[in-house]
Amino acid sequence: MNTVDRKAELAANLAEVEERIAAACRAAGRAREEVRLIAITKTFPASDAALLADLGVTDVGENRDQEAGPKAAEVAELRPDGVLRWHMVGRLQRNKARSVVEWAHEVQSVDSARLADALAKAVRAARDAQIRDEPLDVLIQASLDDDPERGGCPLAELDALAERIAHTGELRLRGLMAVAPLGADPAAAFERLARAGERLRKDHPNAAEVSAGMSHDLEQAITHGSTCVRVGTALLGGRGLASP
Repeated sequence: MNTVDRKAELAANLAEVEERIAAACRAAGRAREEVRLIAITKTFPASDAALLADLGVTDVGENRDQEAGPKAAEVAELRPDGVLRWHMVGRLQRNKARSVVEWAHEVQSVDSARLADALAKAVRAARDAQIRDEPLDVLIQASLDDDPERGGCPLAELDALAERIAHTGELRLRGLMAVAPLGADPAAAFERLARAGERLRKDHPNAAEVSAGMSHDLEQAITHGSTCVRVGTALLGGRGLASP
């Protein structure tokens, strides 16, 4: 598909996603501006991310550091204005921390004190090396099903992890992220997340972000207070092959 046709396809998909978000906000009695859209561009080329930027998208998310780093660098050449804000939304190993802080503006998948410490150390080193000039925004990934294979911090441990992040000096706690459990009612899961977010904000009032909802369940997430939806398939189409 040529660039003109692909841009038209993305524009049509974006319009449909925007209408879904707007309708969900209206139904929930919320302003559209309360919900941010992150385009999940994993497995799609840098050219798609650049086209989305042309269409007004400002936030993009990636799941794999080894794909995201080169892609962010390529997009920076295509769009040197730096309009895009990059989010790491996938599970992250501690040994990738140094690489991730070179391209990510925000990491949404912090689920352990050890990962938080690794990211803080990496940010400190990157600032010393003048690779980045500000702290790293992070969200705690909360587990809504206590399945260790899917990642996430158990809800009972959120307070302790939040305190650990808050005292690093290199990380800014922005809120919570979660994925609805497989095969479960997403509305019930997002209600649990909303309650956890309320508790978190009592001690960390700046941690107001609730990142929940994807292509198939963004309406339920918005109903229960999501401030950030992560949309891939509905925006970019079926997944292609991962970048090498």
